[in-house]
Amino acid sequence: MVNSLQWFGFLASLFIGLSLGVLGGGGSILTLPVLVYLLGINPVLSTAYSLFVVGTTSLVGSVNYIKQQQVSFKAAAYFALPSFLAVLLTRNYLLPAIPDPVWSTPMLVLGKDTTLMVLFSVIMLVAAYRMIRPQKTEDQQAAGALVFNIPLLIGEGLLVGILTGLVGAGGGFLIIPALVLLAHLPMKTAVGTSLFIIALNSMVGFLGDVSHLTADWPFLLAFTSLSILGLVLGTRLARYIPGEKLKSVFGWLLLVMGAFILSHEIVQLIRACDFCH
Repeated sequence: MVNSLQWFGFLASLFIGLSLGVLGGGGSILTLPVLVYLLGINPVLSTAYSLFVVGTTSLVGSVNYIKQQQVSFKAAAYFALPSFLAVLLTRNYLLPAIPDPVWSTPMLVLGKDTTLMVLFSVIMLVAAYRMIRPQKTEDQQAAGALVFNIPLLIGEGLLVGILTGLVGAGGGFLIIPALVLLAHLPMKTAVGTSLFIIALNSMVGFLGDVSHLTADWPFLLAFTSLSILGLVLGTRLARYIPGEKLKSVFGWLLLVMGAFILSHEIVQLIRACDFCH
């Protein structure tokens, strides 16, 4: 029987797609906490699930932008190729190499799951800052010819790939500013290109996990379908609602959620700490 938290989890999947449809990012960073805290799925397995949900939803969303010629494949190539490499190396070598527990003393044990959730909460707080902070206008950002800062694009691609591999987040909150500031793309083109990169990144990471993954496919497909429905609604809403306003609201939501996850994991550590009792 589905409990109230699980109902909220499935409802949240709509919001994940809604955010991807409106902002071209952000929704993916919600997927892991929804799967872990509302649906009770193991954090490591949840990162794989998150890659599938985010990858499939973003792929559907990017198709419409491709039709409207609002995807820069040149920028995507400079960004995505190093990112692919980073995702594959992280999922196949770095993540399995992280010991469990990560660190232990006679009084305190820091498990792998806790470490991933703490890292994720920190990423959420960074994302919140990037979304709440006032940005330059689109005209200021897009002025002039599209001159790419290739080294910085490659560097941020590697960073996003590592984060995607570790915590299953697509990294839209990092990709969009990079595309606007380093590739000088207009905001709408940056959103479309971001969805395309997130889709490819996430699916590369998930395909690397398939061989050793025991997935609950009926659940995963149902959750992803609701996320895609949210994306369709978000794409339509994006025509009428100012993106900057939604971005600010979403940033504050991320701030609250990131603070909650970090405090929750700290409290759990304190409760398990022998020295603290």
